Formats: sequence, structure tokens, C-alpha cells
Amino acid sequence: MTLQASAVAVEQLPETLNVKQRRLFFSELKSCMDNERPCIVLDCSKVRQMDRSGVHLLLCCLEEAMKRNGDVKLAEVAAGARAALELTGADRIFEMFDTNADAINSFRRLPVDASLHLCAPGSSYLASENAA
Repeated sequence: MTLQASAVAVEQLPETLNVKQRRLFFSELKSCMDNERPCIVLDCSKVRQMDRSGVHLLLCCLEEAMKRNGDVKLAEVAAGARAALELTGADRIFEMFDTNADAINSFRRLPVDASLHLCAPGSSYLASENAA
């Protein structure tokens, strides 16, 4: 099995997200999704507070990436924005990282589930899974 590494795009979320800025940001972000399996990090360092429309924007970004078998991860999420994500339950959907570098590097690692599927038949993991 060959896994291709994609380029990771890092996009800065604007400090405030009014209707015009949300539309502009989303249209600019869609240009980063031209490839198969887009890998996008949203730098949230300037966002101190987030309302439901901001959370909705993040979910729309994730939806577009997932349509192309990609992913969106959040970096440098301030406490106020994190609280909004927790309140809406979106914190369970997004992976959040302390730094952009950590988020970028997370795309280069295999998820735990994916690495388990690479086990050879008869390995101890598969044998113990089949025994259960």
C-alpha cells in the first residue's frame, strides 16, 4: 500500500468573521481544495471569540475537504474560540493543535486506525481481534 503525502495548506482565519469576510474566506479556501485529499490547517490564532456562524464556517470548510477525501485541522485555538467549539460540540469533530507545526506534522503521520489495517494477517492484533 502506498500513501501519498499531500501538500498542507495553512490558512489564517480573520480576527472577525462578518458575513462578507466569511464568504470571502470560504471562497479563497475552496481554491486550496483543487487537489484530491486536501490537507488544510486553519490558523485560529487571531480569533479570540467565535459565534455560531464562525463554527458553521469551520464545519463548511471541513465538509468541502471531506468531499475530496481531505481533512481540516485547527491550530492555535484561543480559549474563547475553544469554548464556542465545545458549546456546539464541534470540538469533537475537529482535531486541535497548539501550534501550526504540530497540525502540519499530524498530516504526515498515519492515524492509529489506518496503521492497524496495515497489520499482516495472522499478526497478534488481528488474532486477538478475531478471538473477541
